[in-house]
Amino acid sequence: MKVILKEDVHGLGYKDDVLTVKDGYGRNYLIPQGKAVLATESAQKVLAENLKQRAHKLAKIKADAEELAAKINGQTIQVATKASSNGKVFGAVTAIQIAEAFEKQGINVDKRTIQLPNPIKELGSSKVAVKLHKEVSAEIIVEVIAAE
Repeated sequence: MKVILKEDVHGLGYKDDVLTVKDGYGRNYLIPQGKAVLATESAQKVLAENLKQRAHKLAKIKADAEELAAKINGQTIQVATKASSNGKVFGAVTAIQIAEAFEKQGINVDKRTIQLPNPIKELGSSKVAVKLHKEVSAEIIVEVIAAE
């Protein structure tokens, strides 16, 4: 079954991608959830026209993402949190806290772009990927320190 994604689906594809998926996945999940539409001939023509009209806007979005990636790539972000004496964090450090740490530095990074495979639960440094655009990503270092 061919579908056109209406939004980014993690592990599958990005908005406006035309993909072939299994019939059950498309019919029972993607289409009812509003994440995709059936890729009929007319829907593909409409998509092509929309992409043509949006091409220059997308180029600006990508340029902004590249600029932000150059600004944050390799940067170390410190996140202070409560921790035990043996280095275990009470709770966990999540993408929300990392985004807030960026905001304190005057950099606006959306929490959904921060790719944490698992929440950070120990003091120390961790490398974290930030996916700013489907073709642009940066890598930052998150240093978790104990709060006073």
